[in-house]
Amino acid sequence: MTEREKMLSGELYDPTDKELEQLRLNARKLARKYNLIDEDQPEEQAQILQELLPTTEELPYLQAPVYFDYGCNTFFGKFSSANFNFTCLDVGEIHIGDHVMIGPNVTLATPMHPLLPEERNIRKREDGSFYNLEYAKPITIKDNCWLASNVVVCGGVTIGEGCVIGAGSVVTKDIPSDATAAGNYAKVLNFNNPGRYVENRWSCTSGGKIVDAVQQNAR
Repeated sequence: MTEREKMLSGELYDPTDKELEQLRLNARKLARKYNLIDEDQPEEQAQILQELLPTTEELPYLQAPVYFDYGCNTFFGKFSSANFNFTCLDVGEIHIGDHVMIGPNVTLATPMHPLLPEERNIRKREDGSFYNLEYAKPITIKDNCWLASNVVVCGGVTIGEGCVIGAGSVVTKDIPSDATAAGNYAKVLNFNNPGRYVENRWSCTSGGKIVDAVQQNAR
């Protein structure tokens, strides 16, 4: 297996591999170029995004600046968008569904590092060059989700359809469909079901304390 194949299959791989280094360099050059294009130049922005996100048929609206590891490992659905400072560490595949709203300063982080230091630490080859080993877990965000500002989604997580993730949340485990979740670590606060709740209005601090919850309205 190539190092790229190992990376995408979730196995330990060497990120200093020449193919991977070139892919990362290309993505970062394109992201940097995109970040310098003004919003009144949509055709130029679209052209860069087509190169940065070659697997995405209908391009999302991305408010610059944006940051990608590879770009080619990220898949957007239709009518999705991300606000300022979208950071997409797409070492593993990231699948973002249709009608997904992503707030400012959101990070999707698929990379993982071994827990044992002897596996995680930098190593030296016989030729004197250095390398390390890491792996990745994919992220899936299904249709009709809203991730508020400063959310971090960790590798291996699936966020179900119709979810709302509160500002400042760190999502380390799967979130079921139609849930509102918040906190560090994110926990389900309620389900976005109008048949069960009179209204779906809430807010929370970054620590997950509910300020205006609707649970008292549960029938």
